[in-house]
Amino acid sequence: MRAVAANWRDYYELTKPKVVALLVFTAIVGMVLAAPPAEVPWDALVFGSLGIALASGAAAAINQMVDRRVDAQMARTRGRPLPQGTIPAANAVAFSVAIGVAGLGLLYWLVNPLTALLTFLSLIGYAFVYTLYLKRATPQNIVIGGAAGAAPPVLGWTAVTGTLDPHALLLFLIIFVWTPPHFWALAIHRREEYALVDIPMLPVTHGVRFTQLQILLYTLLLLAVTLLPYALRMAGPLYLVGVLALNAGFLYYAVKMWFSDDQRLPMKAFGYSITYLMALFALLLVDHYLPLVGRIAG
Repeated sequence: MRAVAANWRDYYELTKPKVVALLVFTAIVGMVLAAPPAEVPWDALVFGSLGIALASGAAAAINQMVDRRVDAQMARTRGRPLPQGTIPAANAVAFSVAIGVAGLGLLYWLVNPLTALLTFLSLIGYAFVYTLYLKRATPQNIVIGGAAGAAPPVLGWTAVTGTLDPHALLLFLIIFVWTPPHFWALAIHRREEYALVDIPMLPVTHGVRFTQLQILLYTLLLLAVTLLPYALRMAGPLYLVGVLALNAGFLYYAVKMWFSDDQRLPMKAFGYSITYLMALFALLLVDHYLPLVGRIAG
């Protein structure tokens, strides 16, 4: 029994569960914002979330399958199941196909075809276009490939409405602009490992100083983009106050990295960026439900 349990844990880790959890959370926020408070269809919420989670896990598993030899050489990733040899490569392929087909099937038959199509395109974008080509082709890999990771709020929105909406694309834009400063902070910390495996991350090809500048510029752009939900009346004062505080923290790390050589800063900034995105989408969620809370309290 112990060996079987360990084996299932390995397959679970193959899906990058923490990343998938964040993606699904942003998708759920997209679902909630697409409908009046407390009126999200239960089938879209349940089957949409499950389908997006399975498809995201499949993309993550394919990513680990393709990168297994590179992962074995990097301290951050060498403990993953494939480099450790706890899952055979053929099993990983079969597992990723199975959960990918299951997820897309759920979305097509129990949600709507548009959500299934967009999820499929996101899966292809991350698992194949980014992992197989962009990651090794250009230092702008994470900028271009970030579109796949920014898709879940759009998928959540279409799961409820069956249509694309400018507000959904604004949620996409927030994550798209957030991705480069988020990941480049990690890339600065791990630049020697990326250089060792010949992956042209920006700190490897253009140096740390240039990357720090790009992080600062993208952070300033992010500060502007995250104000748009309030400016376009998609969110209210609670969101505005909260996002200003979150943006102050993000800008603090970006400016401090520019002026300081503290080797601990990039990972601190990376950790904060994850908290930032979760908190920002939580603010959107809470702000959306405030009118309902007010009606109940009144």
